[in-house]
Amino acid sequence: MRFRPDGDKREDVQENVPLAAVPEDLRVYAIGDIHGRLDLLDVLLAKIAEDIEASPQSRAELVFLGDYVDRGQDSKGVIERLLSKTLPAPATCLRGNHEELMLDFLRAPQYGQPWPEPAGGLATLNSYGVAGDAISHNPEAVRDEFLRKIPSSHLQFFETLQLTAEIGDYFFVHAGVEPGVPLDRQDVRDLLWIREPFLNHEGGFGKVVVHGHTPRDRVVMRANRIGVDTGAFMSGRLSAVVLAGNERHVIDTA
Repeated sequence: MRFRPDGDKREDVQENVPLAAVPEDLRVYAIGDIHGRLDLLDVLLAKIAEDIEASPQSRAELVFLGDYVDRGQDSKGVIERLLSKTLPAPATCLRGNHEELMLDFLRAPQYGQPWPEPAGGLATLNSYGVAGDAISHNPEAVRDEFLRKIPSSHLQFFETLQLTAEIGDYFFVHAGVEPGVPLDRQDVRDLLWIREPFLNHEGGFGKVVVHGHTPRDRVVMRANRIGVDTGAFMSGRLSAVVLAGNERHVIDTA
Protein backbone atom coordinates (compact mmCIF):
# COMPACT_ATOMS: atom_id res chain seq x y z
CA MET A 1 0.00 0.00 0.00
CA ARG A 2 1.39 3.40 -0.99
CA PHE A 3 0.39 6.73 0.50
CA ARG A 4 0.24 9.92 -1.52
CA PRO A 5 2.58 12.39 0.19
CA ASP A 6 1.36 15.52 1.92
CA GLY A 7 2.85 17.71 -0.79
CA ASP A 8 0.00 17.14 -3.26
CA LYS A 9 -1.41 20.67 -3.18
CA ARG A 10 -4.55 19.69 -5.06
CA GLU A 11 -5.65 17.95 -1.88
CA ASP A 12 -5.24 20.99 0.38
CA VAL A 13 -8.29 22.89 1.58
CA GLN A 14 -9.44 25.13 -1.27
CA GLU A 15 -9.63 28.76 -0.22
CA ASN A 16 -12.58 31.14 -0.70
CA VAL A 17 -15.08 28.30 -1.17
CA PRO A 18 -18.17 28.29 1.08
CA LEU A 19 -18.04 25.28 3.37
CA ALA A 20 -20.84 22.80 3.72
CA ALA A 21 -22.59 22.56 7.07
CA VAL A 22 -24.35 20.25 9.49
CA PRO A 23 -27.20 21.44 11.77
CA GLU A 24 -25.97 24.06 14.22
CA ASP A 25 -26.69 21.98 17.33
CA LEU A 26 -24.81 18.91 16.05
CA ARG A 27 -21.23 17.69 16.05
CA VAL A 28 -20.46 14.82 13.65
CA TYR A 29 -17.33 12.68 14.04
CA ALA A 30 -16.54 10.73 10.84
CA ILE A 31 -13.96 8.04 11.55
CA GLY A 32 -11.70 6.49 8.94
CA ASP A 33 -10.65 2.90 8.24
CA ILE A 34 -9.78 1.01 11.46
CA HIS A 35 -8.60 -2.34 10.01
CA GLY A 36 -8.39 -4.30 13.24
CA ARG A 37 -6.55 -1.65 15.27
CA LEU A 38 -8.59 -1.73 18.48
CA ASP A 39 -5.71 -0.06 20.30
CA LEU A 40 -5.95 3.02 18.07
CA LEU A 41 -9.75 3.01 18.12
CA ASP A 42 -9.78 3.20 21.92
CA VAL A 43 -7.34 6.12 21.90
CA LEU A 44 -9.38 7.98 19.29
CA LEU A 45 -12.69 7.35 21.08
CA ALA A 46 -11.21 8.76 24.29
CA LYS A 47 -10.15 11.91 22.43
CA ILE A 48 -13.58 12.21 20.85
CA ALA A 49 -15.21 11.86 24.28
CA GLU A 50 -13.07 14.75 25.53
CA ASP A 51 -14.07 16.86 22.53
CA ILE A 52 -17.75 16.11 23.16
CA GLU A 53 -17.42 17.06 26.83
CA ALA A 54 -15.87 20.37 25.79
CA SER A 55 -19.01 21.22 23.76
CA PRO A 56 -21.92 20.23 26.03
CA GLN A 57 -24.33 22.48 24.14
CA SER A 58 -24.21 20.24 21.06
CA ARG A 59 -25.53 16.79 20.23
CA ALA A 60 -22.93 14.37 18.91
CA GLU A 61 -23.06 11.57 16.36
CA LEU A 62 -20.37 9.16 15.17
CA VAL A 63 -20.15 7.91 11.60
CA PHE A 64 -17.77 5.01 10.96
CA LEU A 65 -16.76 4.84 7.30
CA GLY A 66 -16.14 1.07 7.03
CA ASP A 67 -13.21 -1.34 6.84
CA TYR A 68 -13.29 -2.46 10.48
CA VAL A 69 -11.65 -5.83 9.76
CA ASP A 70 -8.48 -7.30 8.18
CA ARG A 71 -4.79 -6.46 8.39
CA GLY A 72 -4.67 -5.41 12.06
CA GLN A 73 -4.60 -7.96 14.85
CA ASP A 74 -7.94 -7.45 16.62
CA SER A 75 -10.83 -7.27 14.19
CA LYS A 76 -13.03 -9.16 16.65
CA GLY A 77 -12.24 -6.63 19.38
CA VAL A 78 -13.08 -3.74 17.05
CA ILE A 79 -16.53 -5.18 16.34
CA GLU A 80 -17.13 -5.84 20.03
CA ARG A 81 -16.30 -2.22 20.77
CA LEU A 82 -18.62 -0.92 18.04
CA LEU A 83 -21.43 -3.08 19.39
CA SER A 84 -20.80 -2.09 23.00
CA LYS A 85 -22.57 0.59 25.01
CA THR A 86 -19.28 2.36 25.70
CA LEU A 87 -19.17 4.58 22.61
CA PRO A 88 -19.22 8.30 23.46
CA ALA A 89 -22.20 9.03 21.17
CA PRO A 90 -24.76 7.26 18.96
CA ALA A 91 -23.10 5.70 15.93
CA THR A 92 -23.88 4.91 12.31
CA CYS A 93 -21.65 2.21 10.83
CA LEU A 94 -21.16 1.98 7.07
CA ARG A 95 -20.01 -1.01 5.03
CA GLY A 96 -16.51 -1.08 3.59
CA ASN A 97 -15.14 -3.18 0.77
CA HIS A 98 -13.35 -5.45 3.26
CA GLU A 99 -16.63 -6.31 5.00
CA GLU A 100 -18.09 -7.01 1.55
CA LEU A 101 -15.19 -9.32 0.68
CA MET A 102 -15.62 -11.20 3.94
CA LEU A 103 -19.36 -11.63 3.35
CA ASP A 104 -18.67 -12.86 -0.19
CA PHE A 105 -16.38 -15.53 1.27
CA LEU A 106 -19.04 -16.61 3.75
CA ARG A 107 -21.60 -16.88 0.95
CA ALA A 108 -19.38 -18.79 -1.50
CA PRO A 109 -15.93 -19.76 -0.20
CA GLN A 110 -13.34 -20.55 -2.80
CA TYR A 111 -9.59 -20.44 -2.79
CA GLY A 112 -8.12 -17.69 -4.96
CA GLN A 113 -10.71 -15.00 -4.27
CA PRO A 114 -9.42 -11.79 -2.63
CA TRP A 115 -10.52 -12.77 0.90
CA PRO A 116 -8.93 -13.78 3.13
CA GLU A 117 -5.71 -13.06 1.23
CA PRO A 118 -4.35 -10.76 -0.10
CA ALA A 119 -6.96 -8.60 1.66
CA GLY A 120 -5.50 -9.32 5.10
CA GLY A 121 -8.33 -11.58 6.17
CA LEU A 122 -6.11 -14.18 7.83
CA ALA A 123 -5.66 -11.66 10.66
CA THR A 124 -9.45 -11.47 10.95
CA LEU A 125 -9.79 -15.25 11.06
CA ASN A 126 -7.07 -15.47 13.70
CA SER A 127 -8.80 -12.87 15.86
CA TYR A 128 -11.87 -15.14 15.95
CA GLY A 129 -9.77 -18.19 16.79
CA VAL A 130 -9.84 -19.67 13.27
CA ALA A 131 -6.64 -21.04 11.76
CA GLY A 132 -6.49 -20.29 8.06
CA ASP A 133 -3.88 -22.94 7.23
CA ALA A 134 -6.40 -25.05 5.33
CA ILE A 135 -7.60 -22.21 3.10
CA SER A 136 -5.59 -23.38 0.06
CA HIS A 137 -7.14 -26.86 -0.08
CA ASN A 138 -10.37 -26.64 1.91
CA PRO A 139 -11.85 -23.12 2.00
CA GLU A 140 -15.29 -24.53 2.83
CA ALA A 141 -13.95 -26.00 6.07
CA VAL A 142 -12.42 -22.66 7.02
CA ARG A 143 -15.73 -20.94 6.25
CA ASP A 144 -17.66 -23.43 8.35
CA GLU A 145 -15.32 -23.02 11.33
CA PHE A 146 -15.57 -19.24 11.02
CA LEU A 147 -19.37 -19.44 11.08
CA ARG A 148 -19.22 -21.62 14.19
CA LYS A 149 -16.97 -19.20 16.05
CA ILE A 150 -18.21 -15.77 15.00
CA PRO A 151 -20.88 -14.46 17.42
CA SER A 152 -24.30 -14.10 15.84
CA SER A 153 -24.36 -10.43 16.86
CA HIS A 154 -21.16 -9.85 14.85
CA LEU A 155 -22.54 -11.60 11.80
CA GLN A 156 -25.73 -9.56 12.02
CA PHE A 157 -23.62 -6.41 12.32
CA PHE A 158 -21.81 -7.20 9.07
CA GLU A 159 -24.98 -8.16 7.21
CA THR A 160 -26.92 -5.02 8.17
CA LEU A 161 -24.28 -2.33 7.62
CA GLN A 162 -25.54 0.72 5.74
CA LEU A 163 -23.93 1.77 2.47
CA THR A 164 -24.36 5.52 2.89
CA ALA A 165 -25.57 8.22 5.27
CA GLU A 166 -26.48 11.88 4.81
CA ILE A 167 -26.28 14.65 7.39
CA GLY A 168 -26.79 18.26 6.39
CA ASP A 169 -24.67 19.07 3.34
CA TYR A 170 -22.54 15.92 3.71
CA PHE A 171 -22.78 12.47 2.12
CA PHE A 172 -20.93 9.69 3.96
CA VAL A 173 -19.71 6.57 2.13
CA HIS A 174 -16.79 4.16 2.27
CA ALA A 175 -15.00 4.68 -1.06
CA GLY A 176 -16.67 7.51 -2.98
CA VAL A 177 -19.12 8.12 -5.81
CA GLU A 178 -19.20 8.16 -9.60
CA PRO A 179 -19.08 11.78 -10.82
CA GLY A 180 -22.15 12.86 -12.75
CA VAL A 181 -24.43 10.21 -11.24
CA PRO A 182 -27.06 11.38 -8.70
CA LEU A 183 -26.22 10.31 -5.16
CA ASP A 184 -29.39 8.24 -4.88
CA ARG A 185 -28.56 6.30 -8.07
CA GLN A 186 -24.97 5.25 -7.36
CA ASP A 187 -23.81 1.71 -8.11
CA VAL A 188 -23.00 -0.35 -5.01
CA ARG A 189 -19.58 -1.32 -6.37
CA ASP A 190 -18.61 2.34 -6.78
CA LEU A 191 -19.73 3.15 -3.23
CA LEU A 192 -17.43 0.41 -1.92
CA TRP A 193 -14.50 0.41 -4.37
CA ILE A 194 -14.15 3.53 -6.51
CA ARG A 195 -10.96 5.58 -6.63
CA GLU A 196 -10.75 7.22 -10.04
CA PRO A 197 -12.41 9.20 -11.52
CA PHE A 198 -13.77 10.18 -8.09
CA LEU A 199 -10.56 11.28 -6.38
CA ASN A 200 -9.42 13.72 -9.05
CA HIS A 201 -12.86 15.11 -9.92
CA GLU A 202 -12.92 18.86 -9.34
CA GLY A 203 -16.64 19.48 -9.76
CA GLY A 204 -19.43 19.00 -7.26
CA PHE A 205 -21.21 15.79 -6.30
CA GLY A 206 -24.42 17.34 -4.97
CA LYS A 207 -23.07 17.17 -1.40
CA VAL A 208 -19.59 17.08 0.08
CA VAL A 209 -18.55 13.42 0.11
CA VAL A 210 -16.87 12.16 3.30
CA HIS A 211 -15.08 8.87 2.65
CA GLY A 212 -12.32 6.45 3.58
CA HIS A 213 -10.82 3.63 1.45
CA THR A 214 -7.86 5.52 -0.07
CA PRO A 215 -5.11 6.06 2.52
CA ARG A 216 -3.16 9.30 2.68
CA ASP A 217 -0.60 10.64 5.13
CA ARG A 218 -3.18 13.06 6.54
CA VAL A 219 -6.87 13.82 6.25
CA VAL A 220 -7.63 15.29 2.81
CA MET A 221 -9.98 18.27 2.73
CA ARG A 222 -11.16 19.53 -0.63
CA ALA A 223 -14.18 21.61 -1.54
CA ASN A 224 -16.06 18.57 -2.84
CA ARG A 225 -14.77 15.73 -0.65
CA ILE A 226 -13.03 14.84 2.62
CA GLY A 227 -10.84 11.72 2.75
CA VAL A 228 -10.42 10.36 6.29
CA ASP A 229 -8.37 7.17 5.75
CA THR A 230 -4.86 7.72 7.10
CA GLY A 231 -3.76 4.08 6.88
CA ALA A 232 -4.16 3.34 10.59
CA PHE A 233 -3.12 -0.33 10.46
CA MET A 234 0.30 0.63 9.08
CA SER A 235 0.83 4.28 10.05
CA GLY A 236 -0.53 4.22 13.59
CA ARG A 237 -2.66 7.26 12.74
CA LEU A 238 -6.41 6.71 13.02
CA SER A 239 -8.28 9.88 12.17
CA ALA A 240 -11.68 11.50 12.53
CA VAL A 241 -12.94 14.67 10.92
CA VAL A 242 -15.18 16.76 13.17
CA LEU A 243 -18.03 18.63 11.48
CA ALA A 244 -19.71 21.36 13.53
CA GLY A 245 -21.84 23.98 11.81
CA ASN A 246 -19.74 24.96 8.82
CA GLU A 247 -16.47 24.26 10.59
CA ARG A 248 -14.15 21.27 10.25
CA HIS A 249 -11.22 20.03 12.24
CA VAL A 250 -9.31 16.77 12.68
CA ILE A 251 -8.74 14.55 15.70
CA ASP A 252 -6.25 11.70 15.33
CA THR A 253 -4.09 9.31 17.31
CA ALA A 254 -0.76 10.71 16.16
